[in-house]
Amino acid sequence: MTDAVLTLAQDLISRASVTPLDEGCQQVMADRLAAKGFTIESMVFEDTTNMWARRGNDGPLFCFAGHTDVVPVGELNRWHTPPFEPVVIDGYLHGRGAADMKGSLAAMVVATERFVEQHPNHKGSIAFLITSDEEGPFINGTPRVIDTLEARNEKITWSLVGEPSSTHKLGDIVKNGRRGSLTGNLTVKGIQGHVAYPHLADNPIHKAAPALDELARMIWDKGNEFFPPTSFQIANINGGTGASNVIPGALEVMFNFRYSTEVTAEILIQRVLNILDAHGLDYDISWIYNGLPFLTEDGPLLQATKEAIKEITTLDTDPQTSGGTSDGRFIAPTGAQVIEVGPVNATIHKVNECVKVADIEQLALVYQRILEKLLC
Repeated sequence: MTDAVLTLAQDLISRASVTPLDEGCQQVMADRLAAKGFTIESMVFEDTTNMWARRGNDGPLFCFAGHTDVVPVGELNRWHTPPFEPVVIDGYLHGRGAADMKGSLAAMVVATERFVEQHPNHKGSIAFLITSDEEGPFINGTPRVIDTLEARNEKITWSLVGEPSSTHKLGDIVKNGRRGSLTGNLTVKGIQGHVAYPHLADNPIHKAAPALDELARMIWDKGNEFFPPTSFQIANINGGTGASNVIPGALEVMFNFRYSTEVTAEILIQRVLNILDAHGLDYDISWIYNGLPFLTEDGPLLQATKEAIKEITTLDTDPQTSGGTSDGRFIAPTGAQVIEVGPVNATIHKVNECVKVADIEQLALVYQRILEKLLC
């Protein structure tokens, strides 16, 4: 019984499901869930495999959400062990996806199996929303499944996303929200020419520099009780031909906002345009809406999570909204309460990714306690 989470995690890790591949991971999960009375629905959109599994027809609906895809392994020669040959070393399970997030998936399945065995007539419903497109362009994964569910008015009440939320110890931090993400792709136009004849050219780098400096120094907001201040960061900048004697004809800049609920994407866009226009730039700009900010305040889901973590780990968890985005941003706009609870994130996306075996076993106990608090 104590090896159930480890065994399943090893099975999942052994499948090289580099995004958007699933490599049979969802089928492994589906087979086990079907044996516990779940109805399995495979949703394949373009190159992405998704699974919607549900047990029960009534509300409230508790949904585990996660992904079977993993990021590429990177420099293979820097791995101490083959990334898709899971192995336990000194109490840590090594392999790509161990922490992000196949350890969580294994804990979800085992926790659900144990819960259903002990509470076959639980109230409400349990579901799994699993995608193979979380680490990729996130187009044909969770958003498409949510669109399908919304079209048939199938509403999630509570969603637990298994992203690795912990920092030092399992359960020390959970994510009860995430900042919004907005990307701008800016092209500042100039006139190419010889550096010896600058009066015959128009240097877009020189023109754009003051505007970019103002954008970088701008205080967009002061954040609030739940969110840090909005952050503006230039991610890529490119201009020039590579020659030292040519003034470039254009400058390309990619930047990103991670923003709080104190502003909206529309407000940020207008403020950027005002600054660019004030500096008299000739430019084109396009925007990518990566996700809206969301927040799950105190309520049944957050309370159950806090209590479960305290009972299993003895820790008082700290709800935060820091960090990157997750697929929770696609679930929250439906009205669902969303929280992220998972293992320590110290090695995610790195070579030699690993997770403490004891942590994923405890994680299954936390998940089971959350189910008991909400559906019993």
